[in-house]
Amino acid sequence: MRRHPRTTAIATGALLAACSLAVPGLGAGAAGAAPPPDTEHTLAASAEARQRVAAFWTPERMRSATPLDITADRAAGHAARPSVTAPGGGRHTTVAPTPVASPRATAAVRSFPQAGGPWTGGGAVVKTSGRVFFTMQGRTASCSGDAVTSGNKSTVITAGHCVKYQGNWHTNWTFVPGYHDGQTPYGTWAATKTLSTPQWTASEDMNNDIGAAVVGPLDGKRLTDVVGGQGLDFNGGYNKRMYSFGFPAASPYDGTKLVYCSGNTTKDFLLTKDHGLACNMTGGSSGGPWFTSFDEATGTGLQASVNSFGYTFLANTMFGPYFGDVAKALYDQAQAT
Repeated sequence: MRRHPRTTAIATGALLAACSLAVPGLGAGAAGAAPPPDTEHTLAASAEARQRVAAFWTPERMRSATPLDITADRAAGHAARPSVTAPGGGRHTTVAPTPVASPRATAAVRSFPQAGGPWTGGGAVVKTSGRVFFTMQGRTASCSGDAVTSGNKSTVITAGHCVKYQGNWHTNWTFVPGYHDGQTPYGTWAATKTLSTPQWTASEDMNNDIGAAVVGPLDGKRLTDVVGGQGLDFNGGYNKRMYSFGFPAASPYDGTKLVYCSGNTTKDFLLTKDHGLACNMTGGSSGGPWFTSFDEATGTGLQASVNSFGYTFLANTMFGPYFGDVAKALYDQAQAT
């Protein structure tokens, strides 16, 4: 999760990202269509390369990976302007979840809203959610992600800055569903390709801080055949009841467990058109899923955003991009890979 300092927001009225770019003809991608320039990055395409990535990510490296928002806070800021293109306006689309046997939900009753706490309810979300690990400019770092229903059964949704940041694509990218304190109960899934929106890759527009990864098969199986996949919701509107999940690793959290927040979302009244949610998750939670229509008993919902950023002067509030036409195009591009 990235933090925007008050001085930047007030003095310049700006984001850390530059102006959004409108890309003519960017629609719901189709198989065989040429992708927009510089919106995807090829990684471990061969089985041998994926094995090397899996070997690289030892439990010790996973535990010591730096939460990305700390890395981002230490990095130089970018000149920035608010986006000039508004999300939404397209057709409301939902994608059904991929069913798979999932852990039984506990009988624990959770309050709504919840500003942040460990998820103890079981269900599908404990298998589809996971930690994301990668190398960023020579340093190991972490985010969060979620396995979603897709044509290739291999698509993970995360934040844009969890695949590319400051002009550089991350390497050694891997997804660990169900991560727990160095344990990888469902395997380590190395990415063959990472992708993001044209607006993020060109200018780090926070309205479109959305990323995706296509992971290779593991032991002859594809990702959602093993852990299932959550459904998605595009152009679903604002001011919704939502649940957010992630693996925060910056204090007071340590990245060892799945944490959630829940509540009624609002629209950012400051600099973006993102959703806002009361939440105290910290760095490392970036890219974790936000769900509408979430069922606590089954741990399933429709993903409609990701953990993206917070303002340093607005404590305990998380923001996540609106999943509109741009997000739908990214999803279609990823699942057609």
